[in-house]
Amino acid sequence: MAGMALCEPRHLYNILNQHRRFPRLAEPNYLCLLDARTQREYNESHIITARRIEQSPTGEYLVPDSEELGCVRYCVVYDCETSSLDCCDNEEEEKEKGSNASETVKTDSGSSCSQDAEEGTAVRYARSLEQFTRHPVLVLRGGYKHFSACYHFLRTQKLLWMPQELDNFQLYPVEILQAKLYMGNFKQACDQKIQKDLKIKAQVNVSEQPATLFAEGGKYLHISVPDSTEADLFSSFATISHFIDAQLDRGAVLVFSSLGISRSSTATMAYLIHSCQFSLKKAWDYVLKCKTNMRPHQGFVKQLSDWETKIYGVTITDVSELNY
Repeated sequence: MAGMALCEPRHLYNILNQHRRFPRLAEPNYLCLLDARTQREYNESHIITARRIEQSPTGEYLVPDSEELGCVRYCVVYDCETSSLDCCDNEEEEKEKGSNASETVKTDSGSSCSQDAEEGTAVRYARSLEQFTRHPVLVLRGGYKHFSACYHFLRTQKLLWMPQELDNFQLYPVEILQAKLYMGNFKQACDQKIQKDLKIKAQVNVSEQPATLFAEGGKYLHISVPDSTEADLFSSFATISHFIDAQLDRGAVLVFSSLGISRSSTATMAYLIHSCQFSLKKAWDYVLKCKTNMRPHQGFVKQLSDWETKIYGVTITDVSELNY
C-alpha cells in the first residue's frame, strides 16, 4: 500500500498553484481533492476543485473510481480540523470523554464545523484509499478550518469546474516561507488582487521589465537581468538577500521574474542560502518542492554554487547531483 502522510496547508496551496503550459489543475490525473465534512459544511464553502466524498444510504463513505486513484499524482483528503494521523487511535477514549457531542461551532474563517463530525474522519477515509493509490494519500493538517483561515481566497461554493475554466484558472505565486516569502511571475506581480490576498508589502523584480507595485507604501527592488547564460545575478545576491530580510518584518515579499521559472528561483535560492542556512542542495530541493517546474539555467547554477562557497567558505553541493 502507498501509505499516508500529513500535508501541510502550505503544501496544498502550492499543489493548487502549479502550472506547466496550463494550470496543472486542468490535468485529469493531477489532483484528487476530497472533502470529508458534512454535506451542509461542503455546500457552505470548500476548497477550490474539492469533491465531497459520497456516502452510501447506510452512511458509509464510498471509494471514488479506483482506476482514477491509481493514476492520480496527489490524493488529498481533509475534514474540519484533523491535525494528526494518530487521532483515530484515540477515538474510543475521546468518545468516552464526550468529545463527539452533537453540537455545531463556528470557525475563525466563518465556516461551521460539526463536533459530531469527529476529528479523524479524514484519516479513516484516507486509510480506505491507500490500497488504490501509487503515492501516499495526503491528509491536510488542520483540515478546512486552518486552510481556509490561511487562504480564504481559495475557498468557494462552486461545485463543477469546466475544462476551460481550469485552463484559465488564476494561479497565485508559490509560497516559499509561510505568509512571508512568495515566488511568482510578472503577471502575478502586477495583479492587484494577488497583492492584496497575499498581503505583499515588497517586491523583488529580477526581470528586465519594470513592474507596477500596487501595495500602498510598498518597497520595490528591481535588478534588471536577462535570462541568458552570460547574465550576472551573483553580484546582486547580497543586495537581494539584505532587502528581503529588511522587509519581512513589514509583511510578505514577492520575488518574481518574467515566467517565474529561472531568475526568480535563482534569487530565492540565493536568499535561502544566505539567510536560512541552507546548502545549495537543500535550497534546490526545497524550492523544487514548492514549484515543480523551476529551472535555473546552467549559468545561474554555477553562480549559486559560487555563492554557497562564499557564504560557507567551502563548496558543499556537487552541482552534478542536482535534479537538473
